[in-house]
Amino acid sequence: MRQIGPIAVSTFVFGVLLATAAPARADITAFLGVNTTPSTRQTRGVAAGVGLVIVGFEFEYAITNDDPSAGAPLLKTGMGNVYLQTPFGLHGVQPYFTVGGGFYHEELGDHSDTSFGFNTGGGAKVALAGPLQLRLDYRVFRLGSGALNTSVHRFYAGVNLKL
Repeated sequence: MRQIGPIAVSTFVFGVLLATAAPARADITAFLGVNTTPSTRQTRGVAAGVGLVIVGFEFEYAITNDDPSAGAPLLKTGMGNVYLQTPFGLHGVQPYFTVGGGFYHEELGDHSDTSFGFNTGGGAKVALAGPLQLRLDYRVFRLGSGALNTSVHRFYAGVNLKL
């Protein structure tokens, strides 16, 4: 009797997983929040993503207002992120963890810096009605050495629409 080799078994398992994979789902989030570094200022932005069951990818763009009296710069971020989430909501709440990187630009008076930064964070998507969700998020941004504040904290709430 002939044995099945490891390549044949791996190919079969990969085929079964591929055939039973859930289709990708897209979503878009419009959000408002606060950047707390070095003073509390309004942040607004949008995020668009696509996800499989547990892993997803998103791009987000956000603008934080400046506060010259507090020495807080205008900050614009454009980040690409990978996130891990629970495969389904638990009592209507779907937690997630995210990590990513991208570009930022900050301005304050004569200071201007554009460079690469990283972010990590997490949050939850809370079911509201149909495809609408409330998204709550916390992020820590690590900006380049030319930034006035190399560690920036942001909280936001947004309306998420599953497509």
